[in-house]
Amino acid sequence: MIESIQKNKKGILLMIVSSICVCVGQLFWKLSSTNGTMFLLSGFVFYGMGALVMIVAYKYGKLSVLQPMLSLNYVLSMILAALVLNEAITLLKLIGVIMIILGVVMIAGGDEE
Repeated sequence: MIESIQKNKKGILLMIVSSICVCVGQLFWKLSSTNGTMFLLSGFVFYGMGALVMIVAYKYGKLSVLQPMLSLNYVLSMILAALVLNEAITLLKLIGVIMIILGVVMIAGGDEE
């Protein structure tokens, strides 16, 4: 498992950066509904950066390892929603997040040749 993560480390880190950019972009889109055009445009910039970083990430890791990491978007979106929008994190959501994280770790560590 450690070897797989080491082999795909750069791609994994880039996918995490991509997820953060995409989630911030989506948050800005949500905020633009009440706060104006600047948030809307910033959302497009962050989302676009996330897409570009994701494309670069595929150069540094296996698709079968990196693609499932996109599910981290759900985790990051929930965290941002709780911190910025004061949305509640229920026990069921927390269990779901833990399962997503465990799945991503198992897939990232399961790159065998």
